[in-house]
Amino acid sequence: MPQTPLQTTIGSASAGDAYLPANGNGGYRAVHYDVDLDYRVATNQLRATATVTAVASMRLDRFSLDFDGLSVDRVTVDGVRPRKVSQSARKLTITAATTIEAGQRFEVTVRYRGAPHPLRTIWGEVGWEELDDGVLVAGQPTGAASWFPCNDHPGNKASFRIRVTCEDPYTVVANGKLVSRSSRSGRTSWTFVVAEPMATYLASVLIGRYRRTDVAAAPVAQRIFFPANLAHETGIDFGRLGEMISLFSGLFGPYPFDAYSVVVTDDELEIPLEAHGLAVFGRNHVDGLHGSDRLIAHELAHQWFGNSLTVGLWKDIWLHEGFACYAEWLWGEASGGRTADESAAWHRAKVDTLPRDIIAGDPGPHDMFDDRVYKRGALALHALRRSLGNDAFFGAVRAYTRERRHGTVSTGDFVEFFTVHTGSGEVHHIVDRWLFRTALPKL
Repeated sequence: MPQTPLQTTIGSASAGDAYLPANGNGGYRAVHYDVDLDYRVATNQLRATATVTAVASMRLDRFSLDFDGLSVDRVTVDGVRPRKVSQSARKLTITAATTIEAGQRFEVTVRYRGAPHPLRTIWGEVGWEELDDGVLVAGQPTGAASWFPCNDHPGNKASFRIRVTCEDPYTVVANGKLVSRSSRSGRTSWTFVVAEPMATYLASVLIGRYRRTDVAAAPVAQRIFFPANLAHETGIDFGRLGEMISLFSGLFGPYPFDAYSVVVTDDELEIPLEAHGLAVFGRNHVDGLHGSDRLIAHELAHQWFGNSLTVGLWKDIWLHEGFACYAEWLWGEASGGRTADESAAWHRAKVDTLPRDIIAGDPGPHDMFDDRVYKRGALALHALRRSLGNDAFFGAVRAYTRERRHGTVSTGDFVEFFTVHTGSGEVHHIVDRWLFRTALPKL
């Protein structure tokens, strides 16, 4: 009689995403992170404690967290020292003192320290980054592990509390609502709470000598943080931010968070960055001439597509970048520039000159940030809009952002939702032609 194999009690050291096979972890879902950072800007020294609240999805004796580049001082599981802790280049592996039962809620507390730095990846360096005078966290797609232990995969969203203590001259900006600020002995602690589920790669901390301007309270609170030497240019370039939010709220549905913050660093940045509830631009992105309106629109649109609606697998990244790119065209038309039809035709002609060696709907990890993914994603959306008509298309978009709000999405889910909501049999064919074929369709 064949023997029944013993059921493992070891959580996988991967979330099973082929694009990032070393990222994420199995056996549990993180539901909340409490991250307390004590940071010295001058020396780039960090002492921190992170508590991860999780729910086991199986019986667990051993499980892992993504964590890289910092030294662990102490680990507890529900207040008890584990039987064993081991740290490799990418993982913190914990063997619990007692078995964690399936469905059980448990807390892992990690006390750690070191000099945080970005992680080297095939997409460049990501994570905690020192600026000339401050800090920037750019976590997409695998940088969260550079500053706190986590289940670093977009399919596991969680609430957060982030507390940062640093020297008094600096302002700290992070995701969520600032719930407290207190100063003592020349150092100030800033505490932020993110109530909505947030992907770990969207967690961000920015530290700098910033001024703050509250731009408007409606349709959502808008704040801009900037160096004093860029006050004039920043005021001009972000002067139409409220109009952008109003436009996208009408087209995409209500803005998904309580507030929107923009940070302009005193350093130049290669590209702007989106994070949950905020966006980051370099000094090279402000010129006082509205030269970056396209980028401002793009990062704003990610609040809906990427931050509220987040892909569960990175192969579906066109759902983030296609919508954000399409938002650039929509803002261009609304602000008196090219119509969306004209932008689509112009970009299709440009894409037509590029190699046809990429499947935008599943581009592979090396090409997931390729501009053809962005543009073909936007062109697929424009083709859908032309097929369905304005009312049906934007009605479906608003229903989609409402029903999937703060959730996880996929290409299959998108196609099914739009097909059912609009009753159109063309949704699948349009998505397939634009995103899963190398040939470039005509508009």
